[in-house]
Amino acid sequence: MALDTHGAARGVRGGEHVGADVLVSIGALLLGLLLAALDQTIVATALPTIVSDLGGLEHLSWVVTAYLLASTAATPLWGKLGDQYGRKRLYQVAIVIFLVGSALCGMAQNMAELIGFRALQGLGGGGLMVLSMAIVGDIVPPRERGKYQGLFGAVFGATSVLGPLLGGLFTEQLTWRWVFYVNLPLGIIALAVIAAALHIPRRTSRHRIDYLGTFLIAAVATCLVLVASLGGTTWPWASGQIIGLAVLGVVLAVAFVGVERRAAEPVLPLKLFRIRTFSLSAVISFIIGFAMFGAMTYLPTFLQVVHGISPTMSGVHMLPMVIGLLLTSTMSGQIVSRTGRWKMFPVAGTAVTAIGLLLLHKLDEHSSTAEMSLYFFVFGLGLGLVLQVLILIVQNAVSYEDLGVATSGATFFRSIGASFGVAIFGTVFSSRLGDKLADAFRGVRLPPGVSLGGLEADPRGIGALPAGLRPPALHAFSSAITDVFLYAAPVALVGFVLAWFLKEDPLRGSVTAPDASETIPPNPVQRSSYDEVCRALSLLGTREGRREVYEDITARAGYDLLPAASWLLLRIRRYGSVEPYVLAERSPVPLQTVLAAERQVEERRLVERQGLDLTLTDTGRVAAERLAAAREDSLSELLGDWWAPGRSTDLTQLVKELTTEMCGAASERPHNGSVKRVS
Repeated sequence: MALDTHGAARGVRGGEHVGADVLVSIGALLLGLLLAALDQTIVATALPTIVSDLGGLEHLSWVVTAYLLASTAATPLWGKLGDQYGRKRLYQVAIVIFLVGSALCGMAQNMAELIGFRALQGLGGGGLMVLSMAIVGDIVPPRERGKYQGLFGAVFGATSVLGPLLGGLFTEQLTWRWVFYVNLPLGIIALAVIAAALHIPRRTSRHRIDYLGTFLIAAVATCLVLVASLGGTTWPWASGQIIGLAVLGVVLAVAFVGVERRAAEPVLPLKLFRIRTFSLSAVISFIIGFAMFGAMTYLPTFLQVVHGISPTMSGVHMLPMVIGLLLTSTMSGQIVSRTGRWKMFPVAGTAVTAIGLLLLHKLDEHSSTAEMSLYFFVFGLGLGLVLQVLILIVQNAVSYEDLGVATSGATFFRSIGASFGVAIFGTVFSSRLGDKLADAFRGVRLPPGVSLGGLEADPRGIGALPAGLRPPALHAFSSAITDVFLYAAPVALVGFVLAWFLKEDPLRGSVTAPDASETIPPNPVQRSSYDEVCRALSLLGTREGRREVYEDITARAGYDLLPAASWLLLRIRRYGSVEPYVLAERSPVPLQTVLAAERQVEERRLVERQGLDLTLTDTGRVAAERLAAAREDSLSELLGDWWAPGRSTDLTQLVKELTTEMCGAASERPHNGSVKRVS
């Protein structure tokens, strides 16, 4: 007898499953996420060519900064508007904004247009990133989320590798404009699939959206970045424009503090800064974003201009950095989750990052590929050691009600650091390049049509120089770029010093390694406290060894049963009745184990037969209830001091739902075309 469509007789009543529409929708969400994440990294290898075409080398950093600032500032709004008005429609709006921005970027005729259109693109990209992951929580039951979070993490990891490669490939084989045009067909497909296949249950929650606070913090960040990028290059540091921008930034910051004190749902609650761990982690996050994206923006320029490497191969040359970052970010998060010890990672990570920056400073036009790859790898190792852990320790330091906003706050500061770092790196590079070129060609007569200003604006001018004048020009570009890393090293050392002041509090059981969406890109992740706990407990439920889970809850319930016998009782409790052979066929538990469990529960008179099916006796029903309660207790213990059933009704409900989901959660393989599940 096989499981049939009625469920009541065959043990699938109430069982949730991921249907074909959901799988198609998740595919479209992954595609949208891929586009938004890719546009944070794909532009880097195309930047030297873009600058050569449009001019304005001194504004190169703003092509990256505009996207980062816009996506960072918009993220909290997308998250809360999605809660309030429904995520499907808002996600479609985000795709349209992103595609319009992409098309306009591809058609840009000068650097100012490109920077403005990149900001529009970033506005849509922020929505794609935050809403795609929130929608997964709407359409996938908790026990299934772990595997899909893994897919989303894989997309982010892939963009870190593919971005530089694809950016170089499109630039070399087509034109740099295809870096943006490639989004259009993929985005249209995602838009069509979402419209047709995505069906989200109507779950809305009312919010008092902090529009003014969001605007003010974005304005403060913009003023800081403008001061950093324009000071000393476009305008002197002592000019009225720079001083005015700095004063405006301070005034807006004071206004922001005043607004946040009164906001019902502040975008960044000021009380978080009274927690030392959060404050220190925010500064270290800023520093890591500063170093990471500053380097990722200027390393392709170093490779292409100084070493004459093609755009595609410059992406290949950057792979050691990405590999190092992915390796240690994954490893550190897993080690911390398992051991509960975390302080060594931010200390070591900031130290290795500083060493990596000093090594990058040593590079010049004569450096070998092996030397560059080694230094890139060391730099990536340092970044990865600290990326995952900063999110973990912030989540560990705050109360449950602040969990979601603290997580987004930590990643927000990394995003601001990324914007600020790219701007500062750009300022240092522009000012140093002018000085280096002037020193290199002092007293030298340049050929007709070549000027120092032209070389600064367009690196292709080096090719027009006589062979004897090219080496000093290349050296000027090389030292100007690598000086940037020397200036960044003390900033990383500040992070190293601050890391020693972090207090290593015991790690909560429910704090797990965050997914890659929170670590590899700079975007802030906007999730509620409830969503964060649901994510963490769902991951724990999928990572725990099943035998250990059932050994634990059997002992807690006070029974002397095989782990598989407890599993079988909970299966019957959930579905009313099960057929052992079908259960074994559709679950990862071997048939012999299921039959041994069946014999034990029959001998103990915990179940009785009705044809081929097993149902619970009165004694078995009591045992199954005690086993379920034991599982609930084990989940409650993981929450530690967050667990307060009397005050936190949403957590109480979450633990009950996850107990139902996870007790024996073992996915059924499709059978005869059926997509029903036995778990």
